[in-house]
Amino acid sequence: MKKIIYCLLAMVLLWSCGGGTSGNANATADTTSPAAAPKADDGMGVGEIKSVTLNNPLDDTMVKRGEAIFDMKCSACHRLTAMRVVGPGFLGVTERRKPEWIMNMITNVEVMLEQDPAAQALLEECLTRMPNQNVSIGDARDILEFFLHNDEGK
Repeated sequence: MKKIIYCLLAMVLLWSCGGGTSGNANATADTTSPAAAPKADDGMGVGEIKSVTLNNPLDDTMVKRGEAIFDMKCSACHRLTAMRVVGPGFLGVTERRKPEWIMNMITNVEVMLEQDPAAQALLEECLTRMPNQNVSIGDARDILEFFLHNDEGK
């Protein structure tokens, strides 16, 4: 009976540590498929955001929510001026980047830093990976509205 229990324990340990042949332990990327091929840089970044409709005039409620989120999640590393702290300053960001790129960078930072050329250049410049702040798409849209307001007032 002890031998059976030891065998079962050994099998469970092997399986939980990736010793089996199922699961993702032996998965490889298919570099020949179109999905794995590098896509042309369209300036919109990598992520769920494919299109953003901008408000004209800006929505004051969204601006205020975006400012509150910025203060809570972004202001430790970023300024609303051109000054770089840990990350780049945000003055003029809505003129340098498409709205889709800004929102994808906020909501999909890990993939952006791995796959987007502009995000990779910022990483090389700042030498610090932006952490995932778990910002929802709605909150990212409010932050974008706040950035647009900030750039409007410069």
